[in-house]
Amino acid sequence: MCLDELHWRKASHSTNNGACIEAASIAATIAVRDSKIATGHDYPTLTIPTPAWSAFLTNIAAGRFDL
Repeated sequence: MCLDELHWRKASHSTNNGACIEAASIAATIAVRDSKIATGHDYPTLTIPTPAWSAFLTNIAAGRFDL
């Protein structure tokens, strides 16, 4: 599957300054990319298993990464 064909979503707290990430679901995996360089076919994409992504979001919501 071409990554450009995925339904990419920006973080809900993103602004329009171009400094955000986008995520898309592929089967049991979440693909993550930088919105500033998300054009063309050679942009870097990080893929994360869905359970690990869910745990990451849970930890964010719990404030475990707050400074």
